Amino acid sequence: MPLLLILLFLPWFAWANPVTTEHVTARLLAERQSAAPGQPAELLLVLEIRPHWHTYWRNPGDSGEAPRVEWTLPAGVTAGPLGFPYPELIRVGPLANYGYSGRALHPVTIQVPADWPVGEPLALRAAAQWLVCEEFCVPESALLDLTLPTAAVPGLTDPASAEPFAAARAGLPTGTIAGAVLDIPPAAASGGLRLSVPWTGPRPAEVWYFPGVWGLIDHAAPQPWREDAGRLLIDLTPGAASGQADPDGVLVTRADDGRMQSFALSLTVPSVAPTDAAPPLGLALALGMAFLGGLILNLMPCVFPVLAIKALGLAQQGGLSTAARVGQGLAYTAGVLVFFGLIAGLLLALRAGGAAVGWGFQLQYPPVVAGLAYLFLVLGLSLAGAVTLGGRLMGLAGGTLPGGRGHGLAEAFWTGALAALVAAPCTAPFMGAALGYAVTLPWLPALAILLSLGLGLAAPFLLVSAVPFLARRLPRPGAWMDTLKQLLAFPMFATAAWLIWVLSVQTGPTGVALVLTGLLMLSFGLWLRERTALGADRRRLAGGAAALAALAVALWLAVLTAHSIPVAPSAAGGSTHANGLVSESYTPERLAAARAEGRPVFVNMTAAWCITCLVNERVALDTAAVAAAFARGQVLYLKGDWTNRDAAITDYLAGFGRNGVPLYVFYPPGEAPRVLPQILTPASVVAALSPTIPPNQSQPEE
Repeated sequence: MPLLLILLFLPWFAWANPVTTEHVTARLLAERQSAAPGQPAELLLVLEIRPHWHTYWRNPGDSGEAPRVEWTLPAGVTAGPLGFPYPELIRVGPLANYGYSGRALHPVTIQVPADWPVGEPLALRAAAQWLVCEEFCVPESALLDLTLPTAAVPGLTDPASAEPFAAARAGLPTGTIAGAVLDIPPAAASGGLRLSVPWTGPRPAEVWYFPGVWGLIDHAAPQPWREDAGRLLIDLTPGAASGQADPDGVLVTRADDGRMQSFALSLTVPSVAPTDAAPPLGLALALGMAFLGGLILNLMPCVFPVLAIKALGLAQQGGLSTAARVGQGLAYTAGVLVFFGLIAGLLLALRAGGAAVGWGFQLQYPPVVAGLAYLFLVLGLSLAGAVTLGGRLMGLAGGTLPGGRGHGLAEAFWTGALAALVAAPCTAPFMGAALGYAVTLPWLPALAILLSLGLGLAAPFLLVSAVPFLARRLPRPGAWMDTLKQLLAFPMFATAAWLIWVLSVQTGPTGVALVLTGLLMLSFGLWLRERTALGADRRRLAGGAAALAALAVALWLAVLTAHSIPVAPSAAGGSTHANGLVSESYTPERLAAARAEGRPVFVNMTAAWCITCLVNERVALDTAAVAAAFARGQVLYLKGDWTNRDAAITDYLAGFGRNGVPLYVFYPPGEAPRVLPQILTPASVVAALSPTIPPNQSQPEE
């Protein structure tokens, strides 16, 4: 964003080369005196850094930010990625950063198109941004320009550029070492990692491994190493995301004569997993856990509104034949499985494409939340008898009594799809591990696990439909069903209200205003349709057209919520909760810093659309007993809000083999993290914190 703002207000800024800020002098150099069409041109971003200050490598370590460049280039000219020579280890108290002191050199390759006119110069502009730190950090930027002449062949090397280009190349990897392995050694204490690298050269005097991404290892931990049977064996301490971080990085060695070298590593990772992750599940166990989780999902509060529809559907089956009931049950099950299959296929496809999404991702998009609020309002109005809807939606809302179209298979199918849609974001016990395991598998077994979850959700309804003994216990249809149908409208309205609250967390007041206006338009359209339904053909057509226009406006307003931005921190951010419990927003850096200080940490990964999460907070976390335990143990409480997409939280969940919320993890000082159950009580939370609580303190009752 700062780069975009700089480019937006270019008239108030001057392009120059070099540019001197308070702490850095930045310049853009070309290796040769001219470029040639169809040939690459090598450039170098040079940052001359004030003494005692430093900038950062591509993985800054425990804190910091890597430099970035946004290019403005002539048509057809392209720029490659910014290069990063190997960094130095910069210790900051108990933490460690990877960066550069004195001078940072970042090479980049410019590709000139083959049809570039010879003699026409290249006007190259770079908006560079970097973070420079000492005891505090200062974000700085520069607008650099460089005009490079062109000729038929590349020009001679510019003498003024020879030394910095040579220094930059000396810091880049001299090659790639194949056959390196990052593994957990059999006798490792507390689940340490070992990097094993083939080595044929002289024994180095010093060895260091710099991971390319945050979280793979503890950056500040020592890296003891030895040479054994033609391999360098480096012992590493796992980081906060070692289970899913990409093991990219460089190996840096220093010879006895002081000569430094770096090598890229072609790594295999046969068994790397964080010490806190559960052991891998087998496919059979994962299928069973998913099915059991689906069964329990029927009892979760997030599925209650659809349970109301299912209860009405079961009551309506009281007067049907066995064949008709079985058909209803199979159609309902098909609706659940088709929706679960679609959502699972989309989830797996997005993850295969590199998107950081997890289970329940559909409710991370405000237009989807707005659309569901519309749907539950319409269902509630239909159940209450305020509007009369025909076809599938009428049957979905229980809008007909026995003998009407509400017993059609299509209506049962769409009721099952709605149940799956509402249940998908929820996480029941046994589901978390199965879902996390599923996304690590190939497509077919992953889909099998996710469909097993749907089968568990549908099983009770299917069982009652297919077993005559259970069907005979159903009440007979009667006039009482109309009262029940109207009563069940209120869970629909409550769900719509909850979804609007979720939207307020995602989008702030602007999004809420859009959807409330959309609900008004939708209600007006339904009322208009109802008023004109029994009129003359022309009046009925006019009413239908006006209702469709109102629906179109409502849907357009729902789409606009995607562009709304909250004006305040989200509900799961840092705040003071009931009974004085104080939380901070989760960031990987904050967790790492607290762990380095030796402070106990409790991490709560939650989302506004996860009712299980909200119930746990109300009945367990936001209680006097838990607040007192946190205070006595001086426990840092970190909350990660997954209401909107957040790649850092998705990565954290994956590190524990999970793919959805809630997730509760306690980090005792100096020990492996402990994962708590997905259903909490005050006693279970206090018991998990017991190592940090002074003795002779009573436990709360369940």
